[in-house]
Amino acid sequence: MAEQLKNLYTKAYIQNLANTIKKHYKNLDEESFINAIFDSNWQNLELKARMRHIALRLHAFIPLTYNKQLEILKTVSKDFIGLEAMVFQDFVEVFGLDDLEESLKALEVFTLESSSEFAIRQFILHYETQTMNQMKLWAQSSNEHLRRLSSEGCRPRLPWAVALPRFKKDPTLVLEIIELLKNDKSKYVQKSVANNLNDISKDNPHLVIKFVKNNLGVSKELDWICKHGSRTLLKQGNKEVLALFDFDKSHHVLVSNFYYDKKVKVDEHLTFSFEVNSDETIGNLRVEYAIYYLKSNNTHNKKVFMISQNEIKSSSKKFVKKQSFKNMTTRKHYLGKHYIAILINGIEVLKKEFELHDSRH
Repeated sequence: MAEQLKNLYTKAYIQNLANTIKKHYKNLDEESFINAIFDSNWQNLELKARMRHIALRLHAFIPLTYNKQLEILKTVSKDFIGLEAMVFQDFVEVFGLDDLEESLKALEVFTLESSSEFAIRQFILHYETQTMNQMKLWAQSSNEHLRRLSSEGCRPRLPWAVALPRFKKDPTLVLEIIELLKNDKSKYVQKSVANNLNDISKDNPHLVIKFVKNNLGVSKELDWICKHGSRTLLKQGNKEVLALFDFDKSHHVLVSNFYYDKKVKVDEHLTFSFEVNSDETIGNLRVEYAIYYLKSNNTHNKKVFMISQNEIKSSSKKFVKKQSFKNMTTRKHYLGKHYIAILINGIEVLKKEFELHDSRH
C-alpha cells in the first residue's frame, strides 16, 4: 500500500503547492523549490519520508520566523485536503516543538481538512499535561474533526505513528477523553473511540473489560463501540468478554459436513465449507476460522479470521469460505503441512491438516 500512497506527491501536486505558496509569499523561488523536492533521492523515499522531505523544503524556502511561516501555511492549507495535506502537520511536528501554543493552534486548523493525528503525538510526548488538556477541549468541540483528533491522536498504538509508552502503561488520561466522546453521534468519532479502546485492550485488557461492563446496553451506538473496541479480546477468546456479548454458550452447537481442500497451491485459494446445527434455535454465535501457517523453522503461527458474529434465529446455518495463499510482501507462504481450524464462541472445535504445494507443479 505504501508503494502506491507515496505517489500521491506528483509533480502536478508539488507545482500546485508552489503556485499556492507564491500567492501568499512572493519571494518563493518556485522552480528551485520544486527541483529541491524532486532531488536525486526522491525515488528512494516512502510516503512518510516524502512528507518529511517536503516539510523540510517548506522551511528552507520560506526563511521567516516560525509564526510567520505558520500564517502563510495556514492560508495555503485551505486549498489542500486529505492525506496529501499532512505535510503541513509534519512541518509543525518538526519545527514547532518550541512553541506549544502556536503549534496547537496550527494543528487545529490543519486537521479540519486533513488530520493532525500523527503530529500531535510529539506534543503529547513533550508536553503531556498541556496537550491532553487541549485534547479535552477538542473533545467538546462542535466540529467532528477536532473531536475525532482528540481520540485518534492519543491512541497508545496508532498504526504508522510513534507509540505513546506512558499511555500503553497507564491509559488513564486516554480514558478521560473516551468518556467525553463515548456518546458521540458521529460515526467518524465512534470508530476512533472504538479503535482507541482496542489499542488499550492490548496492554490493559482489564480496563477495557471494565469499560464494557459499565457501558454495554446504554445505546445502540455505544454497544457498537464496546464490541468493536473489544475485537482483539474477542479474537483472543477472552472468556469474560465473550460472556459480556453473549458469546459464551456453544455446547448446544455441532459443526458438521466440513469439507475443505486437502491440497492447495501457492497463489491459489483454500476453499472450505461447514454447517452449524442445533436441536434448538442457535442464538448468538461467533464463528471464526484459524489458519496455522507453517513457518521457516517448521513451527506454526496461528492467525484467526472472522466469519460471523450474529444472532442465528434458526437451528442450522451453512458457511462457505475461501482463504488466499497468494504470496505477499507481508506474508510468505512455506510449502508443507498447514492446518485449518473452526472456532465457535472462541473455542476451537475442529482442526484439520492440508498440504501447500508449489504452484508450478
